[in-house]
Amino acid sequence: MGFSLRRLLSWEGLLLLILLLVVAVNALLSPVYLGLNNQVNLFQLSIEKIIVALVMTFIIINGEIDLSVASVMGLAACVLAYLFERGVPMEQAVVAALAVGALCGAFNGFWVAYIGLPSLAVTLAGLIGYRGVARILLEDRSITGFPEWFNRLGQQPILGPLPLAVVLFFGLYMIALVVLNFSGVGRLVYVVGNNREVARYSGVRVPRLKMGLFIASGFIAALAGVLLAARLGAVRGNTADGFELDIITMVLLGGVSIFGGTGNLFGVGLAILIILNMRNGMALLNVTGNVQTGVVGLLLIFSVLIPNLVQDGQTLLQRRRARRKEVELKVKAGD
Repeated sequence: MGFSLRRLLSWEGLLLLILLLVVAVNALLSPVYLGLNNQVNLFQLSIEKIIVALVMTFIIINGEIDLSVASVMGLAACVLAYLFERGVPMEQAVVAALAVGALCGAFNGFWVAYIGLPSLAVTLAGLIGYRGVARILLEDRSITGFPEWFNRLGQQPILGPLPLAVVLFFGLYMIALVVLNFSGVGRLVYVVGNNREVARYSGVRVPRLKMGLFIASGFIAALAGVLLAARLGAVRGNTADGFELDIITMVLLGGVSIFGGTGNLFGVGLAILIILNMRNGMALLNVTGNVQTGVVGLLLIFSVLIPNLVQDGQTLLQRRRARRKEVELKVKAGD
């Protein structure tokens, strides 16, 4: 459960080696890669994705998945822009956008936690439905002209060279790390992810836990959508389209099992750095966005395939050892 030295020497150790290799290659291929501005830019251009990846870690460890996070990000941004265009003060529009995100999470959580539907099906429907609502709100228009203070929050540094979203990510990462590894809630997330029925018979309020996680997922996704609107200074109906691929890849590449119950934020943090540095390196080499997305897709396959192959290999070795012991016992019995 959680962080362990054994995992550090296995999957997390491999991720660390990959990260060092990526950094070394990028530094050799691009003279501007190690510059401070580029390192800040590396985080800023994907900051909304990595914020959502934190809560996605909890969701997947708990044995569920939320495919709708990118659509919730887009819907929250569209709600904010739609209300602002109609004269609602930006402060109230932000609150409304965050509330919409929490409601989307509660809607997903109700069907998963209390009705018992698979989260894959529920959130896939949410992915389509929430994106559809976002497109209905804005149609093909792009809304701009947000207040200067709002755009400044997404575009200007507030702590040294770091903008608000980057500072917020590091704060949320530390909070998530403490909650997942050193709190009762974190332990319950692992327990339910390992075996939902055993947890339920042990007195764990499984539906309430899952509902809370999905509400948190919707709220954090909406927060990321608001931050994205501030950074871009414009919102369209396709805002954050396709972001779920990077988000889920970061979590699974970080060693979180797609079946739940295992993983930690240390591995996810390394996976985030790998993907950010890979995308940044490819961008500096003028590699197109479609190729970058293809590479991330391959990483997603890699992150699911390799742990399964390792597990199958360990199972095979255990069976061979058991057979060898059985043969040895028969030989001794014959003597």
